[in-house]
Amino acid sequence: MQSVLMTAAELQAQLASTAPPRVLDCRARLEDAAAGQTLWASGHVPGSLHMDMDRDLSAPPGEGGRHPLPSPEAFTATLRRFGIEPGQRVVVYDDRGGQLAAARAWWMLACWAGHPDVQVLDGGLPAWREAGGELGVETGSEVAASDWQPRYDDEAWVAADELLAGGGQLVDARGEARFRGDEEPIDPVAGHIPGAICRPSSANLTEEGGFKPADQLARELPGGASVTAYCGSGVSACHDILAYAVAGMPLPRLYVGSWSEWVRDPSRPVATGA
Repeated sequence: MQSVLMTAAELQAQLASTAPPRVLDCRARLEDAAAGQTLWASGHVPGSLHMDMDRDLSAPPGEGGRHPLPSPEAFTATLRRFGIEPGQRVVVYDDRGGQLAAARAWWMLACWAGHPDVQVLDGGLPAWREAGGELGVETGSEVAASDWQPRYDDEAWVAADELLAGGGQLVDARGEARFRGDEEPIDPVAGHIPGAICRPSSANLTEEGGFKPADQLARELPGGASVTAYCGSGVSACHDILAYAVAGMPLPRLYVGSWSEWVRDPSRPVATGA
């Protein structure tokens, strides 16, 4: 079975082949919506296109949280604009926070839209540079639009009402301090959804910034017959889901709205502490 991860050396070889993958640069900065495009323009994996967190991978923030899913119609238009189709491999990467934005792109493409061949550059742009990869600075890359019509799997994600109904194991991908409610730098209420287990997305990585070996992840990740991952706004939870894929375990569902949606309704229960 093909790994969901690609090494920098493998990507270099793929780009030099007669059938190179479509490479998507997903770099983002939550504090600056324009930063991702600026970073891409200053240097990127040659031939890559920038896929923006706010424009391409989310709908506008609101009742659904800070990074709700775009409509299937909107995301289909995005995929077609990037020339993405099922017969072409897609590789996604970013450069910060353990590949969080890339994991979100992977989940939306592979788990939700059903693209059969999506991989994440393990270690991201730092690994690319460490392997001697050059950076391109070309701008305005044109690609032929596709006519792909994905079949979206809405069983891959859950809504808040389903969580309130109970059942299964919740896994929170935020750091332990936010999970316990010791601090909350973004959302108006601190704590976590009752019954959740804390599995910070950073715990999926080695000190070098790549994913831990599959067997180690399989020992560490919370198990259960039905697992749902969430985080602050549905981004770092995708990193936990990606870790399950690396480990060869059944994939959790994603609570897309996550904590940023959960706390908008004061009637929803909140827990604090470990």
